[in-house]
Amino acid sequence: MSAPAAVEFVRHLARRVEAREPAAVATVVRVHGSASAGPGAKSIIDMHGRTVFGWVGGGCVETSVRDEALAAMQDGECRVIELDLEVLGVGMPCGGSMEVYIEPVLPQPRLVILGHGAIAETLAVLAAQLEFHVGVNDALATPDRFPTADECVTDDLEYAKLDCDAQTYVVIATQHKGDYEALERVLRQDPAYVGLIASRKRSALVFERLHEEGFAADALRRVSAPCGLDLGAETPQEIALSVLGEILQRRRGGTSTGRPLVETRGARITDAGVEVPAGPLSDKCPN
Repeated sequence: MSAPAAVEFVRHLARRVEAREPAAVATVVRVHGSASAGPGAKSIIDMHGRTVFGWVGGGCVETSVRDEALAAMQDGECRVIELDLEVLGVGMPCGGSMEVYIEPVLPQPRLVILGHGAIAETLAVLAAQLEFHVGVNDALATPDRFPTADECVTDDLEYAKLDCDAQTYVVIATQHKGDYEALERVLRQDPAYVGLIASRKRSALVFERLHEEGFAADALRRVSAPCGLDLGAETPQEIALSVLGEILQRRRGGTSTGRPLVETRGARITDAGVEVPAGPLSDKCPN
């Protein structure tokens, strides 16, 4: 890739990252025989499957790369695909073969905290360490209270500025002051996660009011309330950790209910040896 083309490639990709638009980058890594593009050729595919920059091949190649790029944007996984160009797809003879590396470029996950207090402050710190873009919306959300936040909004009492996408995780920590209004706004959007920090009784009262106002049961089921994993948390810092644990579980597709890994995946020590869930017994077991 020439220097001017490389600059334009970076600009195209940067614009999509700034706009929080998913994309995928396809790179030809190996070619055998005849192929339409050589090693190093790149293209950018947008969320609709359109090639918006570059070129790694047309016809038979473009269709396969597009399908795998869309799949990569959906599951967030990189992949290498091998394309037999001699007979590919509908039988179009292209000749040779090639390998293409496809990497999804997804928006940075965003944590939006509605509220203030020790739990909210700890959430902001922990989420920043996990490379979330952190936004806090509250009248008391000042930079000195939330030094690790990327954005603090203090003039949005009705949450009119709240904008959620599929990479947004929302935690409502309003301490019962505005939790109904916050949930009403959030449920009209489509975030990846909605958590309400509240007691079971308070959560039930908010749900009842939302249901009376016309929100369907399916919409209310999207809300984790009370939110967090059952870690036996007591302090604000421990509660924040449990909430972020649930967010991480949702983001990574975890299926555990918070049980220790040793119970679900750990090696088991028996008199016969070490029993590994995914493997055979080992005779190297201490007596």
